[in-house]
Amino acid sequence: MPQTRSPLLDDVARLVTDAAGLAQGVRREAETIARTQLDRLLSTMDVVSREEFEAVREMALLAREENDRLEARIAALEAAASSTTAATPTASDNDPSI
Repeated sequence: MPQTRSPLLDDVARLVTDAAGLAQGVRREAETIARTQLDRLLSTMDVVSREEFEAVREMALLAREENDRLEARIAALEAAASSTTAATPTASDNDPSI
C-alpha cells in the first residue's frame, strides 16, 4: 500500500505551525512590554483619563448653557427696568419750583 503522506511534508507543516505559534508568543510579549512601558510613562506624566476629560467637558457644557440662560434673563430684567424707569416720572417733573 502506497504511503499517502510524506514524513518530510509532515515535518515541514509541523515546523511552520510551531514557528507561527512562536511568532504569536513573541508578538504578545512585545505588546505586553510596550504596554507596561507606556503605562509607566503615562503614570509619571500629568495626564487626565478619558473619563475625567468627559466629566469636565459635560460640566463645561452645562455651565455654558446656564450662563446663556442667565444672560437672557439679565437682558430681560434690564429691558423691563429701563422701560419702567422711562414710564415713571422723575422728581423734577413733579416739582413746580424748577
